[in-house]
Amino acid sequence: MHKLIFTEIFLKREQSFIRKHPELIEKYKKILRLLELDPFHASLRLHKLKGKFSDKHAVSITYSYRLVLSFTVIGEEIILIDVGHHEEVY
Repeated sequence: MHKLIFTEIFLKREQSFIRKHPELIEKYKKILRLLELDPFHASLRLHKLKGKFSDKHAVSITYSYRLVLSFTVIGEEIILIDVGHHEEVY
């Protein structure tokens, strides 16, 4: 099982995301649970980012919304970085 690390900045962005999109709360929670269990599960559509975000990954919440994250060196922890519309987080 992987440990999710919620940074202070991420928690602020998460609050904003939830406030703007209450209809996605259950789907968002499901994504977080699945990340803990298996971050490479096909339904997450985990993908490595490019350019200035080349050290980060993203998973899809919906077609339009993403969760940006980073794996620690040993890979047991997942640092949550940003959540929101794909145009906002990249």
